[in-house]
Amino acid sequence: MIFGHLLLVLFFSVVVRSQSIREVSWLPCQFIDEHFEINEEGHRETKYEHRNAGLQFGQPGDSPVHSDVITFLVTGSKVDMRRHVKGGVDSLQCEVRRHSTGGILVRWPGHGAQEDDTWFTCTLRHAEGLFVITTFLRHSPPSNPNAAPSESENWIPVADRETVSTTATMLVLSNTPTVEVGLVKEQTLSCEFAVDHKSAQLTVEWRLQRRGERSKLFGYSSRTGQVEGSGVSAKAIGRGDASLKIPLTKHASEGTYTCSVYVPPLYGSHDIALHIMEPPRVSLNVGPDVSLAVGEEQRVACEAATYYPLDVRMEWLKESTVPGASRMPEVLKQVLFSSHRHHLDGTYSLSAFFLLRPAPQDSGYRYTCRVSHASLQMPVRKSFTLTVTENDSVLWYILPIAFIVVMLGILVLLISKLNTKQALLSPPEEEKVTLVYGTCLMAAVEPLLIWLILRIIGAATQIGT
Repeated sequence: MIFGHLLLVLFFSVVVRSQSIREVSWLPCQFIDEHFEINEEGHRETKYEHRNAGLQFGQPGDSPVHSDVITFLVTGSKVDMRRHVKGGVDSLQCEVRRHSTGGILVRWPGHGAQEDDTWFTCTLRHAEGLFVITTFLRHSPPSNPNAAPSESENWIPVADRETVSTTATMLVLSNTPTVEVGLVKEQTLSCEFAVDHKSAQLTVEWRLQRRGERSKLFGYSSRTGQVEGSGVSAKAIGRGDASLKIPLTKHASEGTYTCSVYVPPLYGSHDIALHIMEPPRVSLNVGPDVSLAVGEEQRVACEAATYYPLDVRMEWLKESTVPGASRMPEVLKQVLFSSHRHHLDGTYSLSAFFLLRPAPQDSGYRYTCRVSHASLQMPVRKSFTLTVTENDSVLWYILPIAFIVVMLGILVLLISKLNTKQALLSPPEEEKVTLVYGTCLMAAVEPLLIWLILRIIGAATQIGT
């Protein structure tokens, strides 16, 4: 039986993958059946059983499309769940359950209803959470005074391969089963409904569950015309639209919203989870290029600001930009974090920083702050590239200058001695001695002068860039 149902599902997914639900007459479903047992302590327990089934759209008396599973035949009515389905049928998840009216013995006012009708619900969900539709299916069992009592009030047993003929009487749907929204944004929570008869006795409510507290946001009764709260248009309710509008989202807007529609004896509701998601704004305290000399240090900080919810992951990475080098980044270990800063609007901020003391081999490396958060599809990255220069010592300039001064002093001394001996030397000899002294002195001083000038020009160029 299970293998046969899997083949049916596989066949269905291949053949009608891109078809609209209006183009098919049968959908694979799971029937979540339930019955009651008395446990060892004498208490009543509910047992659930997953059974293979199918949802078939047609007319009363139609033969089942697949006779080896339970068939819930949905006959024509003013309520048609297929009108509200978006996308192809391959994205649908179908589930049928029994429905209890909770002891409310009220005959459904729709056409063909009987006192002993039994109820089922069919829920269609989009696989990616685009919508959820719950339809109430009414089944009128044939009159049988000798029938054995059912396991639950007004329920009937359903055999394998049986066809259960039903009529859709009411549906409740939401196109926003889960909502993620930022702060100070307008947001509408979708809730629509349809009933198979006019002038229904209708009650609509919205409630919010937040941190264990449940509060009523809106209420409407067609019997009294009374409206409580705000956010829902009474005129729109007359058109089957009970959507709730939140004017400006805030931190307290987060929670589980429940839209309920009550038409005696049926009560339908959907929970809508609203999550506040505010992405972090990431910034660095340095520019895209950082230049440091050996021995210098720089405090580098990365800030993730005004994010929500609290959990955020920050890390610093170091990677080489040299072609052919390893592209696997290194995660820095010596990183410190500030405490979480909580702002008045409910958002948070966090900083991650480290002290950069570069070595010559660190030149050319890229440092990246990577921030991950639930509101981000991809982590945010902010980077800078490091250039390391050698630190020129003052001694390298003092020594050549001192040497030049000494050499000039020697030259002055030699010239003074030469003047005292001018009377003893002939003019040609005096000129020759002066030339020899001057040549030797310039040979010693000239390389140092050239080196000193080049160093000064290089330092000035680095300062200018």
